[in-house]
Amino acid sequence: MLEAKNRLGIVFFPAYDWAISPTHPEREERLLYTQDQLREEGLFDIDGITEYKPEVASHEDVERTHFCLPDVASIATKSHLISAGGAIKAARLVMEKEEEKAFALVRPPGHHAMKFVHGNRGFCNMNIEAIMLEWIRETYGQKRVAIIDTDCHHGDGTQDIYWHDPNTLFISLHQDGRTIYPGTGFPKDLGGPGALGKTINIPLPPGTSDEGFLHVVDHTILPILEHFKPDLIINSAGQDNHYTDPITNMNFSAQGYALLNQKLNPDLAVLEGGYAIQGALPYVNLGICLAMAGVDYSGVREPNFNAEALRQPQKVTDYIKRLSAETRELYFNPPRDKMKGEVSEGFFVRHKDIFYDTDGISESQVESVMMCDNCPGVLKIESWSTVNPLSVGIEIPIDACERCHGKGLQLFEEAQVKGNYRYMQLINRRDRQYQQYGF
Repeated sequence: MLEAKNRLGIVFFPAYDWAISPTHPEREERLLYTQDQLREEGLFDIDGITEYKPEVASHEDVERTHFCLPDVASIATKSHLISAGGAIKAARLVMEKEEEKAFALVRPPGHHAMKFVHGNRGFCNMNIEAIMLEWIRETYGQKRVAIIDTDCHHGDGTQDIYWHDPNTLFISLHQDGRTIYPGTGFPKDLGGPGALGKTINIPLPPGTSDEGFLHVVDHTILPILEHFKPDLIINSAGQDNHYTDPITNMNFSAQGYALLNQKLNPDLAVLEGGYAIQGALPYVNLGICLAMAGVDYSGVREPNFNAEALRQPQKVTDYIKRLSAETRELYFNPPRDKMKGEVSEGFFVRHKDIFYDTDGISESQVESVMMCDNCPGVLKIESWSTVNPLSVGIEIPIDACERCHGKGLQLFEEAQVKGNYRYMQLINRRDRQYQQYGF
């Protein structure tokens, strides 16, 4: 009998009752073929690989991560809460040492959901990795964490949530935003003033195959991880870089995904995108599960796999080598003069316009973070959209200094007195207080 070198927990939730539409890429069938494949291949007969049922995330789990307008209930269905709860279950298995690693094979996905949420964008209503990570920090204390997003689309939501967090290293490996949604994720985007260099974007050209992805892992991501020394590594495991995916333009294979996972050696993986329901997901998910468990995955092959036909052109290889070296340098020596924003009364301020492609919502924001040498700084976001009036969210970080803690409480009190905000929300991580007015 095969035996896993690493005890692996697999949390499975295909969300049978939720889809954007019956024919939308993000629909129920996404994980049904995977479920059949894992069972047919005898994955759960391997000693050390165990299947688990998800938990249900609470509204408080969401509220410690997101400012939701008008409230969590209007943003998240039961399926979304179970998807996030599946990620939390995976984290609980690892943090309680019941398993050494865990993979949350859940949907709906979440990495396009930003700090403020007005609706669905990029198939995402709430950020399940961020909800999981903030549950870990709430339960087990502050952790130094690396999130490696291998989805084909830039993880702009996760980037937004952790833009000012020096304790979270976010690396997004994705198809160049000049060629695909959401049109973001460029090397010059490196994080806020207190977390500069903790956001790393690696936009790869269309047609990148296993060679290109693995070069970036070896020459950029692994050296950065070695320097950052995270307590936990999370793989935001989107699978739409696969060569059969219908909405992307990359040439990654199931073998490549498995080897990438082996190299990254994540503690936790959470499924994100991937829309080749029959041609990719069953094989990629199987490869990732075997790699996480430390079991031989060399026999995993898609039926139509042809390595030679997928080989990337030499000009793509040359470009990726230059990009890899430049990106690594940006982490170790981030240029402060490239930050977008302005300093006003002790705050670093930036203005953002955000489009929700799925729901057709346009949002504008003014984001202000307090400049502080002792903590990440209190965060204030004023937000308004085509579906919600001017509202405000204020976050006091979990490791806030006394100055920022006091300033955050003051800003929330002032917001209530002014009366010009329809909704007001306080995320007070230091005191574990989550307050709302106008809801």
